[in-house]
Amino acid sequence: MTFKQKIKQQHILLLQDKIDVYQDMISGLSDDAQNDAKGSAGDKHETALSMMHLEQEKLTNKLKEAITLRDILEKIDVSKTTTTIALGSYVKVNTMQLFISAALPKINIEGVTILSVSPQSPLGSQLIGKKEHDVVVVNENSFTIYEVL
Repeated sequence: MTFKQKIKQQHILLLQDKIDVYQDMISGLSDDAQNDAKGSAGDKHETALSMMHLEQEKLTNKLKEAITLRDILEKIDVSKTTTTIALGSYVKVNTMQLFISAALPKINIEGVTILSVSPQSPLGSQLIGKKEHDVVVVNENSFTIYEVL
């Protein structure tokens, strides 16, 4: 397994864990709402159901976001190597190591900290299409591209 495959795999596993947790929480809220509906009446009951519904909506939105991010990652072909930065590139910039994919939490693989950036982010959008030894400036910070894998 290549280093880029390891990065992709770890992010997919982390997102799948989040998806599973959100689904469990949504299911738990649905069960609570059904159980609460059987034995309660009045204003307190309506308020509790309303709060559960709001929480369920928040969790559903987080679930959709995690599924979207996982879908983006699954479509990236990390076996491709290019000399220009594109979606799926692993890039060494200044003291950072970046994976161009989606805005995801930083991860650590084999002692290396990898930041995943979206091509739509300020840094990601400047890096797309660039090559080794190019320099990009984002928010008055200069980033030199040392390696593109």
